[in-house]
Amino acid sequence: MRVGPFQVQARSDHAPLTVEDWRRRARRRLPRMVWEYVENGADDESALRGNRQAFAAWSLRQRALAGIAEVDLTAKIAGEELSLPVVLAPTGLIGAVHGQGDLAAARAAERAGTRLVLSTGSSYSIEEVAQATSADHWFQLYPWGDRELTGGLLARARRSGYTALFVTVDVPVVGNRLGERRHGMGIPPVLTPGRMLSAGLRPAWSARYLRHRRVALRNLVEPGQSARMLETAQRQAVNLRPDLAWSDLAWMRDQWAGPMFVKGILDAEDAVRAAEIGADGVVVSNHGGRQLGSAPATLDALREVVAAVGDRLEVLMDGGVRCGTDVVKALALGANGVLVGRPYVYGLAGAGEAGVADVLAIFEAELRRTLHLMGVRAATDLGREHLLPAR
Repeated sequence: MRVGPFQVQARSDHAPLTVEDWRRRARRRLPRMVWEYVENGADDESALRGNRQAFAAWSLRQRALAGIAEVDLTAKIAGEELSLPVVLAPTGLIGAVHGQGDLAAARAAERAGTRLVLSTGSSYSIEEVAQATSADHWFQLYPWGDRELTGGLLARARRSGYTALFVTVDVPVVGNRLGERRHGMGIPPVLTPGRMLSAGLRPAWSARYLRHRRVALRNLVEPGQSARMLETAQRQAVNLRPDLAWSDLAWMRDQWAGPMFVKGILDAEDAVRAAEIGADGVVVSNHGGRQLGSAPATLDALREVVAAVGDRLEVLMDGGVRCGTDVVKALALGANGVLVGRPYVYGLAGAGEAGVADVLAIFEAELRRTLHLMGVRAATDLGREHLLPAR
């Protein structure tokens, strides 16, 4: 039942009302090593904090008597008409968070009329997610190893019906994620008696882990290959490419016929280079504050990127988005849409597919309410004129 403008939608005493509520639930339900994997940033975590602080620098302009009965949240991203401008970001190893991991996230995204960008580091394979869903989702590529491995991943994504490619370019080496290093969340995880006790104190998580056993990089082997081959591939995995160059990205552009986005752009000059090699879009991102410890906040970088390429490329952003007003601020500064990572992982940890669906419903409700209160008819109408500097 639709909630009218003068109705308050009540929920039970303990039902989450915000993404922060889901965050608190996730922290209670996850073992320490998994929680640190989800939540930690690089070095002193200044980039992680900066993402949130950047949103606080802006207030929303409120206009009265706008005469708007309904607001329109639809967005067109990567050639797809979405019900809201919020996409689920690629997040690796989320089978460690909940046994159904990527499958649950993809199904919840479908239900909300949006998409999941499946990570190369997913706990369910390209093929498994495609077979379990109806919509054509999108694939994120880590350019690991040589061109044979990269080309094989792209071919599998094409065969499985993925329609857009997101190439992550901000991981030539892994950032200094101290929480993961201190608490053992590697590939494979390092178990100690204390870490096993932390898991044992969370029996629901442990039961799902033992049932599904999805703490693995399933895309490193072809479907049907043995568990031993997967273990071998994992030991050799994350063969990162510190020498990755624009020529490699141009080669990937040639291998992929659909929309291609370059993810991990923070500099306007790099955004221009992405346009020159034929990318269809960029994702302004500092990897959730997990790579370069003192990287600029993505919302701050967004304005320069939009000014440089906003007339040529679709510009998306991620990093620090926790509520509907954050989405509004990003759209007003020129983004075509946002990706969210940690928020849906919180929901996944708390209640699996239903939790992810609820997080997306919270974003939708907050977006709808915010546009009504601002007097803005459609998300696509948002612009710089709808923001004021916060004092």
